[in-house]
Amino acid sequence: MNQGKLVAIITGAISILLAVAYLILVLLLDSRGEMIPAPISTLFPLVF
Repeated sequence: MNQGKLVAIITGAISILLAVAYLILVLLLDSRGEMIPAPISTLFPLVF
């Protein structure tokens, strides 16, 4: 096996691992439920 083929296999495996990790992260973040924005009073407490 030449060096170019080995590098291609390693980078492909890293790419697949990153893609799976990203999908798991998105799944975990999405399962937390609906995002509710903060009330305006907590964002700008000094507004008169």
